[in-house]
Amino acid sequence: MKANSSRLSAVQIGIIILTLATALIHFSLLFPDTLFILNGLGYLALLAAYFLPIDLARNNHNLVRWLFIIFAVVTILGWIAIGDKSWPGGALGYLTKLIEVVLITLLVVDGRQSES
Repeated sequence: MKANSSRLSAVQIGIIILTLATALIHFSLLFPDTLFILNGLGYLALLAAYFLPIDLARNNHNLVRWLFIIFAVVTILGWIAIGDKSWPGGALGYLTKLIEVVLITLLVVDGRQSES
């Protein structure tokens, strides 16, 4: 996000919605499973670092973006390694991974837009 911009773009709104969706899904899975709760909290922490006026995060916005992307990729890889991939039982897992792939795409797009 540009430092002097106070309006959110459609891409940034998408990042917020998709991050909240995947965090809520992770909170709801096998509650109170610690791994899922930590994953949801990780998404919320990265979302806060990405958008809130926190000096450390703003000064390292590109790093925060890359950490956000890496976190989503690691979550996807974790699901590939140990997630429920049965159909239709594991359908929520597929939906969540789709959300995370689109989230990664929007983070890349937002990074490119902020560079221009």
